[in-house]
Amino acid sequence: MSLLHHDVRQEAFAQASCFRSEFYKSLTARRDELFELTDALLCVDGPVTSPVELTLIPEHRRGHGALYGALNRGRIDVERLQTLLVGMPLPRFDGGRLVLAVDVSPWLRSDAPCSADDRLFCHVYGRAKSASQFIPGWPYSFVAALEPGATSWTSILDVVRLGPEDDATGITAAQLRAVVERLIAAGQWTPGAPDITIVMDAGYDVTRLAWVLRDLPVELVGRIRGDRVMRLPKPSLKEYALAYPQGGRPPKHGKEFRFNKPEAWPEPAITTATDTMNYGKAEAQAWHRVHPRLTHRSAWLDHDGELPIVEGTLVRLKVEHLSKEREAPPVWLWSSQTGAAPADVDRWWQGFLRRFDLEHTFKFAKQTLGWTTPKLRTLEAADRWTWLLAVAHTQLRLARPLAADLRRPWEEPVRPERLTPARVRRGFRNIRAHLLCPARVPQPCGAGPRRPLGTKNRHPAPRYDVGKTVKRPETLKAIGRSGRS
Repeated sequence: MSLLHHDVRQEAFAQASCFRSEFYKSLTARRDELFELTDALLCVDGPVTSPVELTLIPEHRRGHGALYGALNRGRIDVERLQTLLVGMPLPRFDGGRLVLAVDVSPWLRSDAPCSADDRLFCHVYGRAKSASQFIPGWPYSFVAALEPGATSWTSILDVVRLGPEDDATGITAAQLRAVVERLIAAGQWTPGAPDITIVMDAGYDVTRLAWVLRDLPVELVGRIRGDRVMRLPKPSLKEYALAYPQGGRPPKHGKEFRFNKPEAWPEPAITTATDTMNYGKAEAQAWHRVHPRLTHRSAWLDHDGELPIVEGTLVRLKVEHLSKEREAPPVWLWSSQTGAAPADVDRWWQGFLRRFDLEHTFKFAKQTLGWTTPKLRTLEAADRWTWLLAVAHTQLRLARPLAADLRRPWEEPVRPERLTPARVRRGFRNIRAHLLCPARVPQPCGAGPRRPLGTKNRHPAPRYDVGKTVKRPETLKAIGRSGRS
């Protein structure tokens, strides 16, 4: 073993042990059980099929009653844990740029009418085309730092559950602002460094988020539906005088830019072509200062004064084919940055493609770590379990330089830097033996109280409805304000 490799391993052990120590300090009630439960998630063989079965492995020294008690009555200092997550080493793109992704993943609870009354109808895609469904569940919004290149790793930074009374755009804006401010406080971004890039899918109002977060060092890149209509920049006074010599009030917006009418598009300001490994040739076209025509509706209903013009760069990405030679429809992106260069355009769509790595994190959390496996009744227990999974995933990321490839006989060998979270988890039990374990030895006690034999439950659990509990007005007339809508 070289001295350089030895130093890397020593640093990785120190970082992982420091993280475990700070995580233990962020547990304010039932800390020993919550800590051992997180270790059990990482040391059990195979997928987690039931939380109570985690109490049977050697790393979990307490009984199943302690597990239920910790999930139901334990406490986590979430603010301290959030600060800890952003203080860990984070992956960066070229130039030291941080790229974040935000997305929502639902914890489906369709068969739990007695669970807490904060269930919403979550949009779920079916296997067939146009087979989407709305299933009751708890939607969670994740913010994670992405890595460059093809990988299934992300760095989870924050998790927020959306409730029936919450506005999705408002909650997302508050969550992103809090994450960026914590990154700045932790020294992950300093003045003079490249702006933090935040990528998101079409379900977000990217222009609204760009306006709300305009005072932060961020640039937002979001996908836009292919049937949208946006506006080009308004003509200058000279151009308007030549086009309309009779005079009149200058327009506030330019001509319409209809995504589904290519014959009406102006010449793109930037055109780039890149050869890709899986999609053939990727061609990107960009137009400057393209913006939507806002109205006093939805997120802009409570805006005082004249509506702003939120200008950005519109990008159309077209690749030759998808996997298995399938036809690839064009992808429309909108960036909050104006005056972009060709390198910026390529960086945006390449960073947006890395957003799909967060889907691998969701899949790993649900299918391997058993995120949605427990049948929990209270929201507090669900939030604690979700944070434990985020901590477990972070420990796997910190253990990557220490893991060996414990592959199955039918699996192909991979380089150490290409190990997936599932393969790193296979060897975490061996790594854990050399890490700090601050959990105390359990104290034996007798059996806990239970319902006397032969008695019935006289307090049946209440049942709750599903869906939004607050109906928001959609027009100015609905809130008793005059003005153009």
